Amino acid sequence: MEATVDHLSAAYDDFMAAAAAVVEARAQSGGEKKTAATDAALEAFKQRWELFRVACDHAEELVESIRQRIGSECLVDEATGSASAGSAAAPGIKPISAVRLEQMSKAVRWLVIELQHGTSAQGAGGSGGAATPNAGAGGQHPEEGGQ
Repeated sequence: MEATVDHLSAAYDDFMAAAAAVVEARAQSGGEKKTAATDAALEAFKQRWELFRVACDHAEELVESIRQRIGSECLVDEATGSASAGSAAAPGIKPISAVRLEQMSKAVRWLVIELQHGTSAQGAGGSGGAATPNAGAGGQHPEEGGQ
């Protein structure tokens, strides 16, 4: 999971660097809308955007997979009455608290929502929405309802 988070973070950093390069190329173009430098910067931006979307999708899939596995394990434990069976985790996978997993899941969902609505690029004062995912353990997205 840490590798996925690191990959997502690196993809985000690359995406933001590409966005900065577009702004810089535009500033250096002297007001011209279309130059070779701005075209190249825009193409790099588009590629980084796609790579970031793929990284977000991968992270979301991983979180959902882990969430389903935890949910399945909890159902089995409740059904069998063996609540202590959770200590027999798969080899090589470090245990993670459900609260931390939920926070990471929300962080990924917020990033996806921000990207879909374009809020990262529009305003957030350069923070890129970084404060949004840590809205507290009880913070819910409007789409989540009473989950």
